[in-house]
Amino acid sequence: MNAVLQIGNRTIDSQEIIPRLASYQMLPQLYRESIIDRAIAPIDCTAEEIANASQQFYEQNQLFDETAQQLWLKQQGMSREFLETVFIPRLLKIEKFKHQTWHHKLESYFLQRKRSLDRVIYSLIRVKNAEIAREIYFRIHEKEQSFAELARKYSQGPEAQVNGIIGPAELGTIQSNLAHLLAISQPGQLWHPIRIEEWLIIVRLETLIPAKFDVAMRQRLLRELFENWVQEQMREIFI
Repeated sequence: MNAVLQIGNRTIDSQEIIPRLASYQMLPQLYRESIIDRAIAPIDCTAEEIANASQQFYEQNQLFDETAQQLWLKQQGMSREFLETVFIPRLLKIEKFKHQTWHHKLESYFLQRKRSLDRVIYSLIRVKNAEIAREIYFRIHEKEQSFAELARKYSQGPEAQVNGIIGPAELGTIQSNLAHLLAISQPGQLWHPIRIEEWLIIVRLETLIPAKFDVAMRQRLLRELFENWVQEQMREIFI
């Protein structure tokens, strides 16, 4: 038996590693990272790219001085040499792999996803009694009482605590029937009571905030496409 890991006064040998990873439910993570390693193996990084990536890493993790860096390294069980010659170059290669593989597809993917990425602010009241729902709707429609006042008084969800206002929320994170309703609404449009699951809801779109194809969105979509690819590769392993 070969000792491969020392934790305090406990030594873990090579024959224990795989069973332990399985019992800790860490084998899928090992498979995942191995898939990534295989994909990024052909990618090269220059010394300048690695130096810049190292600087960005220290800044992003707020490791501005030697003390903070040494503490982080100790917590992660890394040496500085490993960090700067293995760990950071691997992160850089992953970013380069994402860019090389999906950068040219980002705009079309954004347009495909845009509707679900648009954000909305909306007012919502939910009740279970149809007669009460109709009464609430007509009071709002006829401007007898404000949406906020009626939400506080009648709504049976957490929105009652915030005057019925929800958002900003991405349409893709909202229940599908409600998301569709909001997507076809004009700001200020009030809908008759609609049944969604066990609730009767009265909803009004307040604001539509269109998704923007900016730097942050590009990074998010790159991560999303990368994760989709990793999950597909994982499924192929376990089929």
